[in-house]
Amino acid sequence: MPYDTTVSATEVAPSTTTIADPNLLLRDHVREGLNRPFKALSSMYFYDDEGSRLFQQIMGLPEYYPTRTEFALLSRHRAAIARALRPHNPAEPFFLLELGAGDGLKTKILLRELLEEGADFTYVPVDISAAALDGLARSLQAELPSLRVEPVVADYADALGLMAARPGRKAVLFLGSNIGNFSPEERQQFLQRLAGPLTSDDRLLIGFDLQKDPRVIRAAYDDSQGVTAAFNYNLLHRINRELGADFDLAHWQHYTDYNPLTGAVRSFLASTRAQTVHFAEPSWSVDFRAWEMIHTENSFKFTRPSIEGIAQEAGLQVAEFFTDEQDYFADVLLRKDV
Repeated sequence: MPYDTTVSATEVAPSTTTIADPNLLLRDHVREGLNRPFKALSSMYFYDDEGSRLFQQIMGLPEYYPTRTEFALLSRHRAAIARALRPHNPAEPFFLLELGAGDGLKTKILLRELLEEGADFTYVPVDISAAALDGLARSLQAELPSLRVEPVVADYADALGLMAARPGRKAVLFLGSNIGNFSPEERQQFLQRLAGPLTSDDRLLIGFDLQKDPRVIRAAYDDSQGVTAAFNYNLLHRINRELGADFDLAHWQHYTDYNPLTGAVRSFLASTRAQTVHFAEPSWSVDFRAWEMIHTENSFKFTRPSIEGIAQEAGLQVAEFFTDEQDYFADVLLRKDV
């Protein structure tokens, strides 16, 4: 159970609510994904502890514009965004949930703004990496000691379902360009699942990477230092470690392409030879042809009309649209369509 939200972070270290067994979720996902005619794994599973560490490196790369662009956007619009997230009655308490919280660097901009405004709220970071949440909780205790923090290790939709029964506004953050990681079908299902537990008073703030110079986009996902490749390979390391598989990384390559017509960046792991990968579970193995691909990530880029259409299909509507000076990125405030 979550700790009492009336206790500040200076009085007690926040407990962590955990939902489901991540190893079982990973096993079931890998079995299903590698048995498809076109093999695929979700980028959600990039983010074990090592994957989270590698992504921190990616965010600092010169080619990777999304993080620094959204940081500047949030700094520029922090007061307006904070007002939009709060309930109509400024004194009414609310929960600020963040899906995929990571290190919280960008979120701290909004947290500080809300605290300075005297908002009465509880911050609920949600991530599947317990280590990432532990690190975030420690940094928040040091930097923002008056902040109430209630970490949850869980799938995003499960976390929203957990919080739905609690009174007060739920302001949900899904920052970064994470929404672009879903296929169009998965994205609609995901948004519908997020919208399901929400009321008309709740809010969603979602980051959308916008379409721009294709060369800028392509470089962001295949950096010159090879950190993005290591991030992709780490998914196989994780499967070897947690599922007892024997992927030989000497016979796999990282490959990325970008299609400006569809706005889709796609990342793959390519098998450089015919091979069979075995798993610890008896009788479980997967055959790969030479140059057969595992599709590991989508990163779609959007336009304002496409965002409005996506929201409408999920039963949501755009309330406010915040962009940076170059129109590279948008943080879009959504509410339930009633």
